[in-house]
Amino acid sequence: MLRTLMLAALLLLAGCAGRPPLPEAAPRLQLPLQLHIQRIQEGQREDWLLVVQQEGDALRWSLLDFLGIPQARQKLIGHRWEADGLLPPNPAARELFAALLFALTPDDQLLASYPKAQRAGTVRSLGTRWSVNYGQPLYFSLNLKQGLHYMVSPLPAEITE
Repeated sequence: MLRTLMLAALLLLAGCAGRPPLPEAAPRLQLPLQLHIQRIQEGQREDWLLVVQQEGDALRWSLLDFLGIPQARQKLIGHRWEADGLLPPNPAARELFAALLFALTPDDQLLASYPKAQRAGTVRSLGTRWSVNYGQPLYFSLNLKQGLHYMVSPLPAEITE
């Protein structure tokens, strides 16, 4: 019985360790957002469209390829992610969405949202998990611990607003 309880506790802790960090306090973002996401890994590049919008108390994240085919959809409700639609769970997309939320958090809200965040010049990081290097507003590169690199930029409609 004790072994079973210890095993269950270890599995629960392992599940928590794998979840991407979420903000302590929800940042106030300029929504809706439409971003061009380029994923670069081992010399290969994929291009996606990301739409982030407010739906009641939830933030809806929709990742589409450039043909409009959904790749991942999630809703962030409070401190938990929920599947949105019929797409299977996508842990890599959930990690990307959480890292993008960190990257999009305004500077004046950063420490309230992510107390362990660090900022040095144009670089913001959360431990070794995520690193963001900013250019202009909404232009940045995002590096994830898993060796994934993303280039993020606004779509033309976002530039003119």
